[in-house]
Amino acid sequence: MPAPIEEYAVIGDCRTTALLDAGGSIDWYCPPRFDAASVFGALLGDADQGRWLLRPEDPDATAVRRYEEDTFTLVTTWTSEAGEVEVTDLMPIGGGRHDARSDVIRRVRGIRGAVTMRQELRVRFGYAATLPWMRQRTTATGPTLLAIAGPDALVLRGPRLTAKGHAHVGTFDVAEGETVDLRLTWFPSHLEPPEPVDVDEVIASTNGWWREWAGRSTSFGAYDDAVRRSLLVLRLLTHEDTGGIVAAATTSLPEEFGGSRNWDYRYVWLRDASLTLQALMVHGLDHEAEAWRGWLERAVAGDPADVQIMYGVAGERRLPEWEVGTLPGFDGAGPVRVGNAASDQFQADVFGEVLMALDAVRHAEAVDDDGLSWPLQRALLEEAERNLDRPDSGLWEMRGPERHFTHSRVMLWAAFDRAVCAVEHDGRYGPVEHWRALRDGLAERIERTGYDTELGSYVQSEGTREPDAALLQLAQVGYLAPDDPRMLGTVAHLERTLMRNGLLRRYRTESDTDGVEGDENAFLACSFWLVEQYARSGRLDDAEHLMQRLLGYANDLGLLAEQVDPVSGRQAGNTPQAFSHLALVRAADAIAARRRRMP
Repeated sequence: MPAPIEEYAVIGDCRTTALLDAGGSIDWYCPPRFDAASVFGALLGDADQGRWLLRPEDPDATAVRRYEEDTFTLVTTWTSEAGEVEVTDLMPIGGGRHDARSDVIRRVRGIRGAVTMRQELRVRFGYAATLPWMRQRTTATGPTLLAIAGPDALVLRGPRLTAKGHAHVGTFDVAEGETVDLRLTWFPSHLEPPEPVDVDEVIASTNGWWREWAGRSTSFGAYDDAVRRSLLVLRLLTHEDTGGIVAAATTSLPEEFGGSRNWDYRYVWLRDASLTLQALMVHGLDHEAEAWRGWLERAVAGDPADVQIMYGVAGERRLPEWEVGTLPGFDGAGPVRVGNAASDQFQADVFGEVLMALDAVRHAEAVDDDGLSWPLQRALLEEAERNLDRPDSGLWEMRGPERHFTHSRVMLWAAFDRAVCAVEHDGRYGPVEHWRALRDGLAERIERTGYDTELGSYVQSEGTREPDAALLQLAQVGYLAPDDPRMLGTVAHLERTLMRNGLLRRYRTESDTDGVEGDENAFLACSFWLVEQYARSGRLDDAEHLMQRLLGYANDLGLLAEQVDPVSGRQAGNTPQAFSHLALVRAADAIAARRRRMP
């Protein structure tokens, strides 16, 4: 069975990722792109769905792991009675790499004694639907194992393996001072196997690439280690060539253990990408802003009425959702889904998030005006105006009936607010009086239909009294001040209704508003939003206490999934999750800002 979600490490090359459990097994790998079919899929099944295991043969060997500072180079130190070895796992990045190959490097270095290492390779192309043909060869550089099926091929260079059923297994010894390199490369099957990489060279260049990028970030002085790792996660999930920012590295990790709330997050949500971009820019990482703006302009080109809430990594529009029968699911939680039917939903809030992100890009000193951004914004504003009265599926992508969500109306308000500011403060041209009237009309409607005076709180949607953690964003976007009595009343209502064991849920699943069976765990981003709200409204002690608790749910490498069970501490949902990490960054920044204001 797969390891608990919180035990997984991630390595990647900003084109795709691989997930490794604490026992040395790569259980998820989808080359050459985040949303490609899996080659190793044990994460959503077991070893028969594909994996690559590398660990000491001694079953009692213990491991301690870490990332090399400011990188995704994973270093695991294994200790057994026979000795000690260090395994370095990474995916090379930089150096003009492209989607015609994807590499995973595993280096074993002997530290003490002599340790026998065990290796098991199970290649399963196409989400475990296809067993490849396997062929052993001996070349000038050593043993080579080639796997081919359909459009995919893998070549593994390293110690010789022996076929055993539908696996290839083997052992090798590593003594003190010795180094053994294993190099796995995916490539299109119609091409010849690529030349092997120089392991010393790619370790140095990959670590240098990550550290150069991280070195450009600025620190605000609160929870710096967690913020830095979170910024690195956000960069890892940003495609190096297209600039698209995916929501997570995985599909179908369950929000409820054993349940069916399993979705594919390996795509670019306009909302998530916009918020990620803002988090990066606040910390001085402006280069991604230009790349993302280019991605956005390409993705939404055409009729503004055709704008979607999400796209593929390169801007693809068709993301049909289907169930993968060859993957049984994480710990039996099915179905496994590829694609996402929410791509066909209308979610009005995305207009606000995108316009706010483009507003931030406009004010970034390091990003030049390309002449296309403002016409795009005006086109999006026209489309937003055409949909002011249209119900939608909301931030949480409800699969029940569409509603007039309060959060969506506020984000539409934010879109027109940023348009007014662009004219009044940035010298852009547009019908500012008309936009101001639309903005003010939205505010009047929000106060009339989205605020319940008896509850003293904003509500999820018009005609209901349901709570919604998305309402914490009202102060974030400037709709009202964090210490406004209406905001404080909303916070109190959320604490009463959505707090479970000290953490926030998104909404009440028992209210049957989302059209999906089952429950879910606490949504980490919502609790980080609460930290931000506490800090900005003066409740610094509460903010710091909750922040410390949330950071305690991160794994030993600082990674967070989408959700967490507050009682057991188990992470749930797809991982690593951009939404969780960007909300962590915002929460830390809010605490740092409040501390600076303290006497």
